[in-house]
Amino acid sequence: MTESPETPDTAPPAPQPEWRNFYGRRSGKTMRASQKTYISEDLASLTPGGISKEDNPGRETLDPGTIFGKDAPLWLEVGFGGGEHMVHMAARNPGVNILGCEPFINGVAMLLGKIRTAGVTNVAIWPGDVRDVMEVLPEGCIAKAFLNYPDPWHKRRHHRRRFVTPGYLGALFRILAPGAEFRVATDIPNYMEQALIEAPKAGFDLVAHSGTPWDDWLSTRYEQKALREGRVPDYATFRKP
Repeated sequence: MTESPETPDTAPPAPQPEWRNFYGRRSGKTMRASQKTYISEDLASLTPGGISKEDNPGRETLDPGTIFGKDAPLWLEVGFGGGEHMVHMAARNPGVNILGCEPFINGVAMLLGKIRTAGVTNVAIWPGDVRDVMEVLPEGCIAKAFLNYPDPWHKRRHHRRRFVTPGYLGALFRILAPGAEFRVATDIPNYMEQALIEAPKAGFDLVAHSGTPWDDWLSTRYEQKALREGRVPDYATFRKP
């Protein structure tokens, strides 16, 4: 997911509450009738229980196998945007379970439509904050994680809201299995610079960094928008030792 660029701001960081969202809007333009149908008919069956604070006020650890009803390697996509990458990966890797987190409800509706079209069954959706998921997953349960074109938070005082900050990265590191990959794709140079600094501080090893995407990469709508507007995609692969 992404936002329209903001004007750069060099003012000193303003005080922020401890719980800061790394995402922007929760909803956008009015959804089409078909998208409203996807939400009403499909979302509940694809949304795991035991993640929300209402369902799990004690924040008890969730067995990942209960999400899909089967044991398989579990991948996590943080902010799946319109869902094209997530469905692409699910179709390419039927032996893997993929959990996607996205608070932007219009993006959730787009993903649900793509799931119907592709017929993939190895996906689950958390239509909210990824922190809710990371709080209740057990240590070392995620085999691969993706962060594709996250909200850029251009203003300097908002860089603390980015996902590539210690609180998020520490929580992600905990739930990744040893040897698991963490992939980052962005078109914002100082976002990648921040990732290259903060991810190793959180314990990750940098495996690769270049302008060449992964062999199994599917260019997303946000990447295509970046290319149209003259911004250059950048890709990094980190690994938990």
